[in-house]
Amino acid sequence: MAQIVLDHIDKIYAGGVKAVDGLSLEVKDGEFMVLVGPSGCGKSTALRAIAGLEEISSGTITIGDRVVNDLPPKDRDIAMVFQNYALYPHMTVEQNLAFGLQLRKTPKDEIKRRVTDAAKMLGLDQYLKRKPAALSGGQRQRVAMGRAIVREPQAFLMDEPLSNLDAKLRVSMRASLNQLHERLGVTTIYVTHDQVEAMTLGHRVCVMRDGRLQQVDTPQRLFESPVNLFVAGFIGSPAMNFVTAELTRDDGPVVTFAGYKLPVPAAVMEAKKGLDSYVGRKIILGIRPSDFEDATLADAGWARIPVQAGVTEELGSEIHVIFTIDAPPVEHASITDAATGDSGEDESVAALVGGKSLWTARVSARSKVRPNQPIELAIDTANLQFFDADSGLSIGHPEAHPAAAEPATV
Repeated sequence: MAQIVLDHIDKIYAGGVKAVDGLSLEVKDGEFMVLVGPSGCGKSTALRAIAGLEEISSGTITIGDRVVNDLPPKDRDIAMVFQNYALYPHMTVEQNLAFGLQLRKTPKDEIKRRVTDAAKMLGLDQYLKRKPAALSGGQRQRVAMGRAIVREPQAFLMDEPLSNLDAKLRVSMRASLNQLHERLGVTTIYVTHDQVEAMTLGHRVCVMRDGRLQQVDTPQRLFESPVNLFVAGFIGSPAMNFVTAELTRDDGPVVTFAGYKLPVPAAVMEAKKGLDSYVGRKIILGIRPSDFEDATLADAGWARIPVQAGVTEELGSEIHVIFTIDAPPVEHASITDAATGDSGEDESVAALVGGKSLWTARVSARSKVRPNQPIELAIDTANLQFFDADSGLSIGHPEAHPAAAEPATV
């Protein structure tokens, strides 16, 4: 096992395209680190650079106590698991697991021990004589992981290994990966574009955008305290609701938007250093769907807003209430990229609701809410998020600094 340190890594392709831009990251010994972000953000390029499959343009990569910039992949003592399994179709499961060790001239007894141990760990012992064509997708992915495990490397590198599996199988494989890491304790870097996968697997999660590190923290901290609009919009499902608002003073600090007025708790003003300097100014307000509740079921101290429910999505354990507010969608590149991965698909949605903002509230399954009916929603104002309207930085966040700022408009 070993820690992995990236120190100001750049990867520039021909034509000046910068796939990775000044990436510095320390992955602790035994840690499960997830790199997440939309397509094209540089996460797979960073992983391939660690593996030695991409030559970096500048910076230093250290695995354990060795700088590996000039080492070929076979000498870096890492094992990689790919999205497409990359199994040899003419070989049995046992032969696939053993092949890499045979190339390294590992003694036969040692090969047998490692293959047997990995097969038991992954529940593959009964499939050892089968070929990949006779296996399900999940079984093939376990063989691919087993081939990495038998190597007993210093680190595992995984590039979207679950993306070819169906939704139900992905959930069970996530649980298997967690158990596997607990048993082996090997340093693991895992790449995905699926933020739910990132949140459920990672000890820490590194959020990337356009080749740059946006924020690295525990899943819960990313959810509760995003450093900027991009992280706030990308992490969390359903996504955070945003609106341009004004911070003013009434009997106390309040935030006003779309005809609504929400009190800002004194504890929030105190916790978010510098927020009081925004009184009288436009800011971007963020409210997570999970911070809403049907007012008839909510804490009596929560603020209330009346809305007209549009669509309701009954999910059994909860209900998503989709409604509009009388304010235009926030135009900021960070929000657009987080929501669409640069695809621009949200433009048709904005047109559909006539220039108003489409919001989502997550309420209890006991709610009596119905489509196209009025409902009073309660909001836990202790969790309100505030962002600078120009830079997109979270106001009062200790890591929010100009280097993390984003363009103001799309």
